[in-house]
Amino acid sequence: MRKKLKVVKQTSDEAPRKLKGKEYERELAKLHAELVAVQESVKKAGLKVCILFEGRDGAGKGGAIKAIMERVSPRTFRVIALPAPTDREKTQLYVQRYLPHLPAAGEIVIFDRSWYNRAGVERVMGFCTDEQAERFLNGTPGVERAITESAVILIKFWLEVSEEEQTRRIKSRITDPRKGWKLSPMDVKSYKHWYDYSRARDEMFKRTDTAWAPWYVVPSDDKKKARLNIIKHIVDIIPHEPLPPLEIELPKRQKKGGYVDPHYPVKVIQQIY
Repeated sequence: MRKKLKVVKQTSDEAPRKLKGKEYERELAKLHAELVAVQESVKKAGLKVCILFEGRDGAGKGGAIKAIMERVSPRTFRVIALPAPTDREKTQLYVQRYLPHLPAAGEIVIFDRSWYNRAGVERVMGFCTDEQAERFLNGTPGVERAITESAVILIKFWLEVSEEEQTRRIKSRITDPRKGWKLSPMDVKSYKHWYDYSRARDEMFKRTDTAWAPWYVVPSDDKKKARLNIIKHIVDIIPHEPLPPLEIELPKRQKKGGYVDPHYPVKVIQQIY
């Protein structure tokens, strides 16, 4: 039985312990090793995996994806973050521009936001009509059934952040020059629509949380725990074999054979650090 979404506000007395940096890095290293095992098994068995990341602005989708990609091959793992649709794409079947990016055998595709834009941002911010949103919600379970029946392992994550934590993260984007690029004018406009997004999310879950493509909710106020839990969930779902130990002996390097270091000047970058 799948759990209902329930966001619980915690007092400082009952707040869970936060992971320390070294503990997080230790657990992440273990999970990265499992992800590499998943990668090799996916290639060997020709599996097809599609992972969707959805959630409110500031919920930590980008950081979670970065944690996944840190130690794997971009030839097997691909991240898809589509821009706004072109005028031509606006006339297509809504999911059409996403379909070419679905995985082939031996690939894992991660969508940083997906076709569910229509059920969230587009619906709340008025970029689609109510009729278009309704048509999307009616049709999506059938599309996802077709995807999963073509042997794609489809994993849908919703990252859930609290109002207070979202505000803190968005304010940090304003003050931190490293994060300013993450804050678009649309993010600022969306900020005031918290409960409109809540209603859209609830309707989306109700209509598209199916046996063949269920939603998995990730509490993400603690980014480190969220990332670890997401990766653990992925390695638990995707069939894989443990990595065999590498039995490699490095060969001896060739002899210098008269090689002489060149004397022409080269440009070396300034050694500031």
